[in-house]
Amino acid sequence: MTIVNVCRSLRASSCRPLDRCYRFLPCLSDPARRSALGLKVALVMLHLIYVGMLFLFDGGLIEKTKREPWYTAIYLALFVATLVQYFVTSASSPGFVLDAMRTVNESNTIFRKALLASKQPASSKNGSVVVTVEGSQMARSLLGSNATSWTKLVMDLYPPGTSVRSLTCSYCNVEQPPRSKHCHDCDKCVLQFDHHCVWLGTCIGLGNHCKFWWYICEETSLCLWTGIMYITYLKANISSAWWKDAIVILLLVTLSISMIFLLLLLLFHSYLVLTNQTTYELVRRRRIPYLRGVPERVYPFSKGACRNLYEFCCLRSSKYRMERLPTAQELEEKSRPYTFCDVVTCRCCC
Repeated sequence: MTIVNVCRSLRASSCRPLDRCYRFLPCLSDPARRSALGLKVALVMLHLIYVGMLFLFDGGLIEKTKREPWYTAIYLALFVATLVQYFVTSASSPGFVLDAMRTVNESNTIFRKALLASKQPASSKNGSVVVTVEGSQMARSLLGSNATSWTKLVMDLYPPGTSVRSLTCSYCNVEQPPRSKHCHDCDKCVLQFDHHCVWLGTCIGLGNHCKFWWYICEETSLCLWTGIMYITYLKANISSAWWKDAIVILLLVTLSISMIFLLLLLLFHSYLVLTNQTTYELVRRRRIPYLRGVPERVYPFSKGACRNLYEFCCLRSSKYRMERLPTAQELEEKSRPYTFCDVVTCRCCC
C-alpha cells in the first residue's frame, strides 16, 4: 500500500504544474486547441528559421542591407504582413449558419418592435442589418409571417415545393441555406463552405475566403522571394563551408516544394473566385442535390468573371450574404455555348 500511495503522490505532484498552466491558460485544457496552438507555433518557427538562416549565413545580404536598406525593409515588411494575415485569417469567422439565423431573428424582432412603436411600415434600412440575399436586404417580406424569420428566408432561396426536412441539418437542427455545409471539425454549419483548413485551425467560408486568398498570395510571394535569396547566396558562396551549403540546399528544396504547392493552391482558388465556386462544390458536385442536374461546364452561381471578382473583393462587408438557387431558365442561359457576339460583348465577364 505504501508503494501505491507514493505513486499516487508522485502523479498528483506531476499534475500540479499542468493544472496551474491550465488555470492561467484555459485554452490549453482543450486538446483541439492545444493542437491548433502547436501548429501555429510550428508555422511561426518555420518562418523564423527560413528567414533567420539567410541573415545568419549570408554576409552579402548584411552588406546589401547597409547599402540598400529599402530592399531588406520591403522583404521584412512582407514577412511581417504574411504572419499578421495568417493570424487574422485564423481568428476570423467563416460565417456560421447559427450566427446568421440569430441575426435574422433578432433583426426581425427589432423591426416588429419598431413597427408597433411607430405604426409605420418597417424599413430594412433602419438599423445595422448584415444579412443580405442576392444584394437586397433580408427583411422585405418577413413581417406578418406565421413561420419563423429564418425558415421563411431559407425557403425563399430554394425552388417552390422544397421540403423543410430535407434542408435541416441533423447535427445543428437548423435549416441550411444553399451552398452551406456542416463542418464536423468545427461542429457547426458554415455558409458557402469551402473547406476546413488544418493549418489555420478554422473553416474557410463566406466570411473569410477573401482573407484566405490574400494569405496564400502573400505566403506564395514570400516563398518565391526567399527562394531567390537562397539561390543568390548559393551562387556567391558555393565554395564556402560545405555544411552551410548542405543546410541551405536542404532548406531550398523544402522551400521549393512548399512554393509549388502554394502556387497551385493560389491558382486553384483564383479559378474558384472567378467562377464563383467552392472547393466542396467542385469536388463533391455529384453528391450535392442542387448540383446533380447541372452540366459539368456550367457554373450555376457565376455572374461573370468581373462581377464575381467584384463581389468577392468588395462586397464582403456582409459575411452572412446568401444566394438563391438559379432557376431552370437561368441555368439554360448559362449552358448556352458562347458565340462570336458573346465574346465581343464580354458575356463571360458580365
